[in-house]
Amino acid sequence: QVQLVDSGGGSVQAGGSLLLSCAVSGDTGSSNCMGWFRQAPGKEREGVAHIDADGSTNYADSVKGRFTITKDNAENTLFLQMNSLKPEDTAIYYCAALTYYSDLLAACTGFGYWGRGTQVTVSS
Repeated sequence: QVQLVDSGGGSVQAGGSLLLSCAVSGDTGSSNCMGWFRQAPGKEREGVAHIDADGSTNYADSVKGRFTITKDNAENTLFLQMNSLKPEDTAIYYCAALTYYSDLLAACTGFGYWGRGTQVTVSS
């Protein structure tokens, strides 16, 4: 059984940093794209950062230069280093292991697995 357990959220002031982690257990099969998504209250879920099986990364324009996605294949863990946080980064952050990266959607998509989410709150 595949499980994604995301953690590391919390409350920080604007300008602060957080490191999110996503521990993956089980065989994710053909999930070739891993990513972080977020959903703020009253808003649709959006892709934040993604990493392909070959290590290629993609970021939403709103987080470029501030967030970094990495993957530790030996530990089966996905990370999201978030620096220079802004109040508009406040959301529940979810990790996901999905089928492929879509240039059209600028996000991982397809079938796969999701974490339960971790809350990030940034105060001004």
